[in-house]
Amino acid sequence: MQLFYEPNFDSSATSISINEMESRHISKVLRKSIGESIYLTNGLGICAEGILISNHPKKCKVEVKTIIEEKKPNFRIHIAIAPTKANDRFEWFLEKATEIGIDEITPLLCDHSERRKIKADRYEKVLQTAMKQSLKYRLPLLNPMISFNDLMKSDSDSKKMIAHCEDDTKEKLSGTVNRDNLILIGPEGDFSIDEIKKAIKHEFLPISLSEARLRTETAGIVACHTVNLMRSL
Repeated sequence: MQLFYEPNFDSSATSISINEMESRHISKVLRKSIGESIYLTNGLGICAEGILISNHPKKCKVEVKTIIEEKKPNFRIHIAIAPTKANDRFEWFLEKATEIGIDEITPLLCDHSERRKIKADRYEKVLQTAMKQSLKYRLPLLNPMISFNDLMKSDSDSKKMIAHCEDDTKEKLSGTVNRDNLILIGPEGDFSIDEIKKAIKHEFLPISLSEARLRTETAGIVACHTVNLMRSL
């Protein structure tokens, strides 16, 4: 099974016109023929199985045969993480977190951040590719970059946690997982002391992800995997 992404359809669709990028891949790269089966997701938990009725490279069209609606998960994972200086390492995090399972990602600008601008369009494509490759029907929400201070001002009903490297009292993430989780991951130089104090003042629980000191992108993956594992038990 090969999955394609077309955001503009819902569960009532009887035919679907596919965007140009995916149409070109279907027609020119894979050389799909009329009559072949095509699987599409809208990134919102819906998969459509259909028959290719037009293989035009700018707008393929599919006649829908079956709609599959994925059950909404009973927990959420939102990770706010400082993008790494090396862009490929952050893209690796986006890819692997999508494969494991994540709902929302917020790039975080911190006191010690070395990357202060992001390539949102590029990151979105990484998420889409990872979703299709792992045969998932939900595309993680990628938020605009936000400063640490602005994040502290935002409202959230999630269980709020901050992972940091200071030798303070911290809970293990595996023992604190909730149905709705917001986890903060800092930059290569970790959160500043002021940021940690501010997070605790705003009711973020300090947590530990490992006995070892982890790279930023590794910490994000460990957090993502831990929440998925604990909720599956």
